[in-house]
Amino acid sequence: MGRPDFTGPRPGGTSSDRATLWWEDFEVGQTVEMGRHTFTEDEIVSFARQFDPQPFHIDPAAARESAFGGLIASGWHTCAIGMRLMVESYVNRTRSLGSPGLDSVRWLKPVRPGDTLTYTRTALERRASASRAGVGLVKTRWEATNQHGEVVLTMEGWGMFGRRPAA
Repeated sequence: MGRPDFTGPRPGGTSSDRATLWWEDFEVGQTVEMGRHTFTEDEIVSFARQFDPQPFHIDPAAARESAFGGLIASGWHTCAIGMRLMVESYVNRTRSLGSPGLDSVRWLKPVRPGDTLTYTRTALERRASASRAGVGLVKTRWEATNQHGEVVLTMEGWGMFGRRPAA
């Protein structure tokens, strides 16, 4: 099986009204808001019942007796919302080639029902792939900040993107 063509049109693209972002479009130091999300008690409990059924995520009474003093969202829930906002705000506009993984994930403060998080991304580094023509890598830091201005989540990792075709 041959290597995929990383410079052609993005398969299944759904961003007809927005320009395609290429590796070259990610500027180191640039911070962009990806979107906001308000967490409800129902969605916190629903997510946690399926993916992280610890008492302080699924049982308001047990959560009041926990070290958190009330119901909190699973950290994985806050990450999943961030991923959704990444895809909606920019990944589906790129020639995304996946990711080799995250270098760090930090849950800094609990997220409670009614909290509204604003998610941002900052490009930290970028480099052309040494082994794959047409591929560039971008190291990004994603942050989620609550309505009080407190950073509640940070993640850092690399993404692989197609490079702009030569004219």
